[in-house]
Amino acid sequence: MRVPFLDVRASYGELAHALTSDYVRVMSSGQYILSAELEAFEQEFARYCGVKYAIGVGTGLDALAIALRAKGIGRGDEVIVPAHTFVATWLAVAQCGATIVPVDVDPVTLLIDPSAAASACTNRTAAIIPVHLYGHPVDVSGLRRRLERHGLVLLEDAAQAHGATIGNRPIGGLGEAAAFSFYPAKNLGAFGDGGAITTGDEDLASQARRLRNYGARGKYDFVETGCNSRLDPLQAAFLRTKLSVLTEWNARRTKVAERYLSELAGLPGVMLPPSGSSDLAPAWHVFCIRHPQRDALRAHLNARGVETLVHYPNPPHLSPVFANLGFSKGTFPVTETAADTVLSLPLGPHLENSAVTEVIEGIASFETTT
Repeated sequence: MRVPFLDVRASYGELAHALTSDYVRVMSSGQYILSAELEAFEQEFARYCGVKYAIGVGTGLDALAIALRAKGIGRGDEVIVPAHTFVATWLAVAQCGATIVPVDVDPVTLLIDPSAAASACTNRTAAIIPVHLYGHPVDVSGLRRRLERHGLVLLEDAAQAHGATIGNRPIGGLGEAAAFSFYPAKNLGAFGDGGAITTGDEDLASQARRLRNYGARGKYDFVETGCNSRLDPLQAAFLRTKLSVLTEWNARRTKVAERYLSELAGLPGVMLPPSGSSDLAPAWHVFCIRHPQRDALRAHLNARGVETLVHYPNPPHLSPVFANLGFSKGTFPVTETAADTVLSLPLGPHLENSAVTEVIEGIASFETTT
């Protein structure tokens, strides 16, 4: 059988009736920019994240960059980021003119290493961006304690963590701000690009709203160099409908992850991700294993019709776009080992049990033939 990595069309199929109603409502409203529909989604998403404000923007990258700018981060400032992350985390820092200061990740969780972050702080360090990678929440409280004396702005990169929690608190309100992506493959995905900033800081929220809309304080009243990055009202409407099922769909993801954790345990060569806990509950955006023969395993699964992805094969510090920073191979060994060994398995709220069984049997059969 063919097992897709993620069937994004299935989300439309399940919600088609409601999404059609959303489309008709927005299109008949005649309000297609910064409308009441967007405001309604912002209020609902803010409540979901346990914060006062959500600001819809064009992409997850824009959410990161605008949040940094809204806190005054720019040229002369240093921003600590994990070495193992999607390139957008680094690009946002570069876009606001600050200096990227990467640190390696924890060898078990693949999340930012608090000790490395603390060691990287200087008198120019202004902010840190912990990334809730693969939907696994960073222990933000613990990280804050380690860095408390430095007084840094903490911006959560929550692009992969919609619905993850720390204790009973949802991701999105644990730092000065958080940045979300609504790329279609996300746990809360639009039918196109989209993003949002969440925060409890009224001044940051007001600044972010100005920056997303040309830097305008009012119509034709431009007070700073902003950009055009506004979440489309039609996507906001679709996201409102999908937000209503996010908790249920995350629960489905968790059931798939639990099967993987249980039935792949003990297989030679397979390193499983952390299972999570009541204190750190993942959203299971990606189920990422590690294997020393990753490429051979991936080819084996592909031959059986199982689609996998690699998140991420090219670390930012070794990418041409950041060659000017002067990092060389061997600088961040945990990140580089991860790049050579990580493999993301099919996972989603519409993945059938039979498909999960096919993935598990495919990995087990590889282990018995190598």
